[in-house]
Amino acid sequence: MTCRTVTAGAFGALLAGSLSMTPLWAQDARAEAEVDAAPAAGAEQTVAPNSEGAEPAMPAGDVIRVGIAEVSDTDGSSLGDVRVEETASGQVLVSIALEGLPAGPHGMHIHETGDCTAEDFSSAEGHLAGGAEHGVMVEGGPHPGDLPNISVGEDGTATFDVFKADLTFDLMDDADGAAFIVHDGPDDYVSQPSGDAGDRIACGTFEFRTE
Repeated sequence: MTCRTVTAGAFGALLAGSLSMTPLWAQDARAEAEVDAAPAAGAEQTVAPNSEGAEPAMPAGDVIRVGIAEVSDTDGSSLGDVRVEETASGQVLVSIALEGLPAGPHGMHIHETGDCTAEDFSSAEGHLAGGAEHGVMVEGGPHPGDLPNISVGEDGTATFDVFKADLTFDLMDDADGAAFIVHDGPDDYVSQPSGDAGDRIACGTFEFRTE
């Protein structure tokens, strides 16, 4: 009787060969599964969010409402403009870019009527109140139209951005509109009904549109 010695390497090769021999019925089943999993010709394929190569989703609400107020002083000289706009957060962004103002702190507010025709700008009437009290330091305040004081430099320029969660376009863009007012002095954030901020020295009425 003849005995054949099988080395470890040869045994491994034989074992690997035997494991790679898949029965025909299993090969057929695997081929059918691969065909079923393949997308049909012309079928639309989607890419999982955040996967490599995925297109970024378009932001919801591409159209926003904005309001622009061209601000002038009591002599009718243009001082710049104020812009209000909706944001994705739900707050309104108020952006102020003015020049030609007296140096120092000044109160500024959004008023309830879009009318700057009176010489003292009293035609803009009171602050846009929305049923609230005036002043951030007061219980029940502030008005939606209340804004922080602005500090004007010696060159007369003032640029400022502020976010307002309580200010809405439904309040501003109503039948009588809204106006932006700059006062001679600072708002004390307490006194009723307007913060004891002094005379109205600049005014602009808002024109509303969508972008």
